[in-house]
Amino acid sequence: MAGPTPGVSRRTLFRGTAAGIAVVGGSLAVAPPAYASNFYNPFAGRPISDGWQAHLNRGSLGGIDYPMPVGTNLPACGGGSIQNIPNNGTGGHTVTIHHPNGYRSQYMHLSAFVLGNGAVVGAGAVVGRSGGAAGAPGSGSSTGPHVHWHMINPSGQRINPLDYLAGLGGGGRLPKTSTAQDGIPGTIFWKRAQNWLRIEAGYTGPIDGVPGVNTYAAMQRELRDHHGYTGPIDGVPGVNTWAALQRLASRYGYTGPIDGVMGPNSWRGVARFLNEDRWD
Repeated sequence: MAGPTPGVSRRTLFRGTAAGIAVVGGSLAVAPPAYASNFYNPFAGRPISDGWQAHLNRGSLGGIDYPMPVGTNLPACGGGSIQNIPNNGTGGHTVTIHHPNGYRSQYMHLSAFVLGNGAVVGAGAVVGRSGGAAGAPGSGSSTGPHVHWHMINPSGQRINPLDYLAGLGGGGRLPKTSTAQDGIPGTIFWKRAQNWLRIEAGYTGPIDGVPGVNTYAAMQRELRDHHGYTGPIDGVPGVNTWAALQRLASRYGYTGPIDGVMGPNSWRGVARFLNEDRWD
């Protein structure tokens, strides 16, 4: 078992467990009351090919379309339980996330389901694979690869997920981490790190701010590709992993040694990188 993260106290590392978060069989189990505060836009870094109003203008009940290659991982926009609906009319294969606050989120035109009905996930967990290629199984009426996303409120009305996220504050964007000031990585730091790794390095776990083997393995892949890491991709960070992370930090104001011993100044440099808008 890996030891505590260098430069971080055990008390800081264990804060996440106090929130009732646990990893079971690679999936995130979170106490239901926590889900409502865990919504975000998992497609924030992608262009919109067809917006909400455009859907309404042509007689659709509403939705947002994000173009992406067939087979792209689709992260949950919030925690809840899974319902798979094969060949759901014009929507094709559809996955529904039933959130504990009574809202539902739906992704349409899937090429594959990845979880069983009733599976419980946290925000950021992969719940399906995108599809939409014309005439392909599960595409429904789609004429090109994309995912269609909408939400349904407790009254059964389809709503714009971006409006819903904006109503939560911040438009569903992750807040900036205070690690840039205090040098102590906490939950927000690691959420932003996980979102960075989701976008850049194939991380498919939850955006929960609790780093584990999958988070660290994705970080090692990213550091191998861009910052000189030469160790194994094993999800167990050591001196070589942290030295590569310090090389990243050195591009963002860190001026200390590249010695693989993380401290407040190292973490501040990494946090300045993670606070860039593209990782929100």
